[in-house]
Amino acid sequence: MMSEIEQLNAAQQQWEQQCLWPTLKRTPERPGPFMTTSSAPVERLYTPLDLATNGQSLTEHFLHNIGYPGQYPFTRGIHPTGYRGKLWTMRMFAGFGSAEETNARFKFLLEQGQTGLSIAFDMPTLYGRDTDHPLVEGEFGKCGVAVSSLADMEILLDGLPLDQVSTSMTINSPAAMIWAMYLVVAEKRGIPWSKLRGTIQNDILKEYIAQNEYIFPPEPSMRLVVDTIEFATRHVPQWNPISVSGYHIREAGSTAVQELAFTLADGFAYVEAALERGLDIDEFAPRISFFFNAHNDFFEEIAKYRAARRIWARAMRERYGAKNERSWWLRFHTQTAGCSLTAQQPEINIVRTAIQALAAVLGGTQSLHTNSMDEALALPSEKAVTIALRTQQIIAYESGVANTVDPLGGSYFVEALTDRMEREAQQIFDAINAQGGVIAAIRNGYFHREIADAAYRYQQEIDKGERIIVGVNAFQADEPLEIPILQMDPEGEKRHLERLNRVRRERDQDLVARRLAELRAAAQGSDNMMPAILNCVRAYCTLGEMCDVLREVFGVYQQDTVIV
Repeated sequence: MMSEIEQLNAAQQQWEQQCLWPTLKRTPERPGPFMTTSSAPVERLYTPLDLATNGQSLTEHFLHNIGYPGQYPFTRGIHPTGYRGKLWTMRMFAGFGSAEETNARFKFLLEQGQTGLSIAFDMPTLYGRDTDHPLVEGEFGKCGVAVSSLADMEILLDGLPLDQVSTSMTINSPAAMIWAMYLVVAEKRGIPWSKLRGTIQNDILKEYIAQNEYIFPPEPSMRLVVDTIEFATRHVPQWNPISVSGYHIREAGSTAVQELAFTLADGFAYVEAALERGLDIDEFAPRISFFFNAHNDFFEEIAKYRAARRIWARAMRERYGAKNERSWWLRFHTQTAGCSLTAQQPEINIVRTAIQALAAVLGGTQSLHTNSMDEALALPSEKAVTIALRTQQIIAYESGVANTVDPLGGSYFVEALTDRMEREAQQIFDAINAQGGVIAAIRNGYFHREIADAAYRYQQEIDKGERIIVGVNAFQADEPLEIPILQMDPEGEKRHLERLNRVRRERDQDLVARRLAELRAAAQGSDNMMPAILNCVRAYCTLGEMCDVLREVFGVYQQDTVIV
C-alpha cells in the first residue's frame, strides 16, 4: 500500500501529464519573474508536498506547526475566537504642528469611530531637543507634534478620556521622558496609573539598525529601556513599555524575512537585558508588544505574521522558560506600508492600503493603522484620513473576513510560505549570534549592509521593469493633482515657543536645578531612572534639559560609516 506522500506524488504527476503540460503547450504562461515583494520565488502550485513536514505525517505536521487558534504555538492566532470576540483596535497615527492642532485631530478621529490614539512626534522631540534649539531650527511640527515640556502634553491630551482609550506613542530615544509626561498628566487628573492602557515604542535597537533617530550609545540606551520595562511592571501594569518595531526596518528597504528576523532578534535582546536586571520572565514578557509593516505582497505578509507568532512562542517557552501562556503570545500592531505609497496618481494608494490592511487582518493583527492616500505628498487631510479609517471599518463590518477564525489557515501556499520564512529567519538569527549578538552586529554594520543590499535589488527590479509599480513605471497618467492637501496653522510654532518661554519663566528654578541634579546622580548610578525623570517632569523641566543631562553622562552615539 502506498504511503500518504507516495499517493500525493502520484496524483501530482498525473495532473501534470494530463492537465498542466497540454495546457502549457496551447497557452504559455505570461513572462515572469514570479516572485514576492521580497524577491523570493513563487512556485506555480502549492500542495501538501510543499509543507515542511520533516518526516511527520500531515496530521502530525498540522498539530505541531499549524494547530488551532489560541493554542501553542499560536500560528493561527493568540485568541480562540479571533475577531468574533473582539475586533482589532483601529488606531490612526496622527501628530502635526502644535499640540492644539493634534488634539483637535484626535477628537475628530474619535468622533469618526477610531478606537485608539496613536501619537507621532516631530523631529526635535524625537531627538530630545527643545523646539528653540539651533540644531533643530525649521523642523517644528513637520512630521509630528512638538512636545517640549509637560505643558505641551497637557494641551495635547486635553479632554481625551485617558482611562477609556489606549494610547500609542511613537518615541524611542527620549521615550522615558515622554512617557513620564503622559503619566504625570494622568496623575494631575486623578487617573490611577493602573487604569492607563497604551504603548511606548521605546525600541532603540531598531533606531541603530534602520531609522537612525538615536541619541545615546546602545548600552545606556538599553538601560533606559529596561528601566521603563521594570517601572511599568511594578506601577503601570496595563501598559506596554516597548513595541519592538519591524516597521521602520521594512521602510528602510529590508525584505519581509529580514523584517521578521531583525525584529524578533531585537525582541530577544530586550528579554535578555530584562532577565539580566533580575526580572522574572513572566513578570514582564506579557507586556512586550510588536509593530510590523504590511507591504504589497498579500500572502507573504500574512505568512510573516504567522511565522512571527510561532517563532516567538517557541523561544519564550523553550529557550527562556516562560510558564505563563500570555508570555508566549506575540501581540502586534500593524501599519500599512508608507514606502509603497506613490505621489503619482495618489488616489490609487487607497487600493494599496486596502490590500495591505486586509493582509494584516487575515494575519491576526491586534491593532491597525491605515495610511492615507496623500501621505507621499503631505501630512493627511481630514478627507484622506477619514477614507483610511473607513477602509478598516469596511473590512471589519462588510467584507466577512472577521466572521471566522484564521480563514487562510491550512492554505498550502500560506503554510509553505510560513514554514520557509521561519527557516530563513533562523538562518539570520544564527548569523547575528555568530557576530556576538544584536549590539555587536549593529556596531559592525551588518544590519545596514543587509538592508542596503535588499533595497538596491528591489530598485534594480523596478528600473529594469521586472517589477511593476502602477503609475510609476507602468500605467502612468499625466493628470493634475485633484485631492486636498493639508495646510498647517502658520501661528502654531509661535504659540508653541511662547508656551515654552512661559514655562521657563514661571516654574520654580531652584526646584528645576535640584531635579536635574537628581537625574544626573541617578544616571551616574545604577538605580532605575524613572522616578528621577518623573520628578523632573513634575517640575516642568523641558525635554531638552533632561536629555542634555543624559548626553553629558552617557555621551552621544556616532554611527561608523558602513561600506556596502
